[in-house]
Amino acid sequence: QVQLVESGGGLVQAGGSLRLSCVASGSIFGINTMAWYRQAPGKMRESVARITMSGFTNYADSVKGRFTISRDNAKNTLYLQMSSLKPEDTAVYYCNTARALSSDYWGQGTQVTVSS
Repeated sequence: QVQLVESGGGLVQAGGSLRLSCVASGSIFGINTMAWYRQAPGKMRESVARITMSGFTNYADSVKGRFTISRDNAKNTLYLQMSSLKPEDTAVYYCNTARALSSDYWGQGTQVTVSS
């Protein structure tokens, strides 16, 4: 059974930092490029960062230089270190495989709210 459990969100002031975590099923984590996504109110879900099994990373332009994605393959855990947060980073953050579709299983996400 697929499991995706995100945590670490919260309320932070602009310029602050948060670290998100995602525990995933070994069945999907162990063979896939993983990604963090976010969905702001009234907007489509978007990918913000992805990481391959071997650690190569890629970021959306909007978060490049501020966010760092990492993974612990032994713990089936994905991380997102977010720094220099901006109000426009406010969203629900999700993890999934880099090829996940809207129709696939998604976890509950974790809310990140950045106040100005």
